[in-house]
Amino acid sequence: MNDIQLDIVKGLTGVLNAFYLNDKVLKELKAEEAKVKGTMDIGVINEGFNDALTREKIICIVKDKRFRPPPEPTVILRGNDGAVLGLEVFPHTSHLYENREDIIWMGDAFIVFPHVAVKGGEAFVMPPIPFVELNESNGCADVISCSPAPTSDVIIKKHYGLVDDPKLATILVAFNTK
Repeated sequence: MNDIQLDIVKGLTGVLNAFYLNDKVLKELKAEEAKVKGTMDIGVINEGFNDALTREKIICIVKDKRFRPPPEPTVILRGNDGAVLGLEVFPHTSHLYENREDIIWMGDAFIVFPHVAVKGGEAFVMPPIPFVELNESNGCADVISCSPAPTSDVIIKKHYGLVDDPKLATILVAFNTK
């Protein structure tokens, strides 16, 4: 049977493997994502993964560095009141933050806004990210992508017998069929 969505994903530059996740793995990933903590024991909410679980199909992509960058930050430090306290920065967006005195760089890929006031606590949020390659023209609706937590990435690789190479990462693409 021809699976146009899987064929499209497999044909993208930097995709080394792509396959549908089964219910057993998704159940294990759901339990893992619920207990993930970030730096300084700050909670992590993987909104993208939680949204993916509401879709009919979830493709797992194993990718290398040739895969295109995400169109939006995949990690945001957000206050319980919704205030953005920090976000992921990519090489192609870092110029937007050069020479700014109102931010602090946390490594070369994350910035924080120290002057943003927050009421309550904060959490690292991994939002759903658009995935334009799958869309209505190829039978998809409600398409999102997300990054699983590093521990979930390991679970996926172990379950499917894949090498745990730090140069390779997984992305999940979830969608409903039209």
